[in-house]
Amino acid sequence: MAEEKKQTQSRSGGRGPFGPGAGAPVEKAKNFWPTTKRLFGYMKKYWLTVSFVVIAAIGSAIFQAQTPKILGKATTEIFKGVTSGTAEIKAGMHVSSFPMNWDKIGGIVIEVIILYIIAALLSFAQQLIMTHISQKTVFDLRRDLKAKMQHLPINYYDTHSNGDIMSRATNDMDNISSTLQQNLTQAITSVTTFFSILWMMLSISLQLTLWVLIIVPVSVAIIAVVAPRSQKYFSAQQKSLGLLNNQIEETYAGYTIVRAYNHEDAERKSFAEENGRLYKASWKAQFVSGMIMPLMTFINNLGYIGIAIIGGIKVAHGQIPIGDIQAFLQYTNEFSQPISQITNLANQIQSMIASSERVFQVIDESEMQDNKQNLPVVKETEIINFDHVEFGYASSDELLMTDYNLPVKKGEMVAIVGPTGAGKTTMINLLERFYDVKGGSIRFAGKDTRDMSREELRSHFAMVLQDTWLFTGTIHDNIAYGNEQASEAQIITAAKAAHVDTFVRQLPKGYNTVLNEEASNISQGQRQLITIARAFLADPEILILDEATSSVDTRTEVQIQHAMQTLLKGRTSFVVAHRLSTIRDAQHIVVMNHGSIIETGNHDSLMKKDGFYADLYNSQFTGKVVI
Repeated sequence: MAEEKKQTQSRSGGRGPFGPGAGAPVEKAKNFWPTTKRLFGYMKKYWLTVSFVVIAAIGSAIFQAQTPKILGKATTEIFKGVTSGTAEIKAGMHVSSFPMNWDKIGGIVIEVIILYIIAALLSFAQQLIMTHISQKTVFDLRRDLKAKMQHLPINYYDTHSNGDIMSRATNDMDNISSTLQQNLTQAITSVTTFFSILWMMLSISLQLTLWVLIIVPVSVAIIAVVAPRSQKYFSAQQKSLGLLNNQIEETYAGYTIVRAYNHEDAERKSFAEENGRLYKASWKAQFVSGMIMPLMTFINNLGYIGIAIIGGIKVAHGQIPIGDIQAFLQYTNEFSQPISQITNLANQIQSMIASSERVFQVIDESEMQDNKQNLPVVKETEIINFDHVEFGYASSDELLMTDYNLPVKKGEMVAIVGPTGAGKTTMINLLERFYDVKGGSIRFAGKDTRDMSREELRSHFAMVLQDTWLFTGTIHDNIAYGNEQASEAQIITAAKAAHVDTFVRQLPKGYNTVLNEEASNISQGQRQLITIARAFLADPEILILDEATSSVDTRTEVQIQHAMQTLLKGRTSFVVAHRLSTIRDAQHIVVMNHGSIIETGNHDSLMKKDGFYADLYNSQFTGKVVI
């Protein structure tokens, strides 16, 4: 958990002088162009609307770039009127008002307003359309990711943390969505604006434009030199912040142990050291990134000085209208903006492609294989038959089962026992085809389970596990999850059989009580009883049961055991047993240790062997620990 928080903090970055992510570390894609091509492949079907967005973005930038020069004409007209009026006054003429060409000035203002309106409409249209395209693209991407996750083998979830999977499905998707929506059109606009402003400046004065173009590389050089240093210090800052948060979380989570062992001083010293490292890293990061804006401002001011001097001389000599100098100063101010925007956008687009790459990594994972054997159906009395089964996990060459046989007749109980970590879930995983066997065969009613679809096979099973799973919704809906076609009467009957009906009717909203995210508004025992009711409603041929009476009071434990006994009657069951006294009557007991099956038999035969099971059984009554 601490490591996941550190990764999240590193991805969140910081704020440099140009906004989010300017000096912060950016996650980079390993295969930028192939991933970019694949992401934009999702937008292929919207190529016509995307083309309109591009045209609208270019049009908006061009119309916007025209306005300063046109407004400069109005300034020139006003300046002419003022100059003419002043000359008349000096000549001794009576002047009641300066001779302005208001019709021409009014026409210029109307023209500028029209250009602003067109630019605004195009900008609004491109944002509206791009929002639709980006959301549809991410919708398709989410759909493909969800479909893929339903077909991933169980070992993928065994080897990837929940935090990592959730991050790809939520954080990375949100990053793709926001970047597509906001920054793609901004990138087009910024590039178009840059060249439009450059063209407009050249149309005013080549000499002034060359002066600006000398200043711009200096600004770019400053960013190129300072930004990497800033990024290095931001990376150190995020690393120190993650370590400090990890230390705080660990200390406060275990504060009782810290105090019990008198480690307060040691923890304070450790915190002070890490806090000092964070201070130094943060100071350097903020100081170095903070240098960029003053330096950029200084360079820009040099540009203004040059333009003011050169432009003033040109105006004095009548080479350039004063309105053009006003327009040029405005262009100079706007010229650096697209450069800064493109710098920021490069980081954000890089981050988007890195997020896309993480999503595509999941989509490209190998899916569960059917591995159909096309074997003939065998006529046998057993409902489940492990026939010469060999199995081992893909990550290891060691086989956990070698030539294992276990015939199970209808109505029999198979108990799976062993110490914690012995691998008791292995058989459950094989039964439900979360994993396929490497040799031999597991048959259901004489048919190899690999020749059945996973959906068909699992329709014969129901599971009640120690770790209860209830979703956010009503108690009624959680029970009905076992059989969505069940009638109201069947749901109530299942609830009564599982001892759920009594406590539910005492709740203010009864079966319509909404369980929260963790179902913490009911007790652990009540949660377990609801999962048993769900299994009753499913009415399975085969029941997989993980005894779940830990952390509940004695009365609830008795209710759970009674409900389980009722559920087991007449059903074939595979029971992961923790309390061996509850499975003495099982027809088959599978004993596991260190991931392998070491003994098989019934209670009496295993006790006569005086082996691992006998030691394990006796330890629960004598207190002797079996390792």
